[in-house]
Amino acid sequence: MSTYTAPSQIAQRQLEYFQGKHVLIAGEAEDLFCLELMKHCESVSIFTTHYGYHKQFENTSNIQSYFGAQLEAETKADMLLLYWPKAKAEAEYLLAMLMDKLGVDTEICVVGENRSGVKSIEKMFAQYGIIKKYDSARRCSFYWGQCQTPAKPFTLSEWYKSYPITIGKDTLTIKSLPGVFSHGEFDKGSELLLATLPNLKGRVLDFGCGAGVIGSVMATRNPHISLEMCDISALAIESSKATLQANGLKGKVFASDIYSDITGKYDYLISNPPFHSGLDTNYSAAESLLSQAPNHLSHAGKMIIVANNFLKYPPIIQKAFGECETLDKNTKFSIYFAQK
Repeated sequence: MSTYTAPSQIAQRQLEYFQGKHVLIAGEAEDLFCLELMKHCESVSIFTTHYGYHKQFENTSNIQSYFGAQLEAETKADMLLLYWPKAKAEAEYLLAMLMDKLGVDTEICVVGENRSGVKSIEKMFAQYGIIKKYDSARRCSFYWGQCQTPAKPFTLSEWYKSYPITIGKDTLTIKSLPGVFSHGEFDKGSELLLATLPNLKGRVLDFGCGAGVIGSVMATRNPHISLEMCDISALAIESSKATLQANGLKGKVFASDIYSDITGKYDYLISNPPFHSGLDTNYSAAESLLSQAPNHLSHAGKMIIVANNFLKYPPIIQKAFGECETLDKNTKFSIYFAQK
């Protein structure tokens, strides 16, 4: 049984494409296939918007990993291995940014699950050159192509989707980059959470901040709080920063893999926790968030989260806090409350 994801397994069948190349890996990579790839090419580097994936390479001397919303560092890469992301808009974003960075003659291999819409790469890549499918297996496809036309200069600010939301008496401008949760629309779970929140004070954490909707509303309604916002996605971090700035609000926004970079104790932990990993449902991050929450709350600190009704969160919260109260509920979402 391979320890690699299906997209990596199809790349593994095509190792001759990578011989002698300086490969840059980007997109939805989730395993350590890069370590095997090292044996077949000149060098491997990684560009990722996923902080958890980036942290795996902190102590790996022969693979350089870059984390951010765009690749700023100089690279000698002459081939891009793109793991197709779950959001098509994110694939467009990554291509625009990386083709501008890497330039003409760069080779590209794209791997992805067929159900994720990887076949759109043929049309999407047409502005840069020709790309064709060369293999398919395990419900995945492998494409190879080459950049023949210079890409337009990439400007991050042009990729934000800007939209207004009105919650109660507050109207805010939200700025969101491709691939960020509820990109360009307001999530109904967050709406219920914000309608339920009490007045806040002290140090408040918006965990999994996405485009910064929840944090910005909390800061607008409670101007004296010390607001912090974290997410695992560099695209979410840049979006939240832009949303705060667009509304003249202040807050500290930082990357964290669950609690990896969190310091000190909070009076409130507020979250619409993520429960998807790639295209699949994944509860482990949310379970760690809930079960370890008391360690990061001050004396009598409170946690308020929104979750889909089908998620079995109350028993986890009850075990961690000794209680789990439902503050509100509709046909789809519940608001859970617990106090340390």
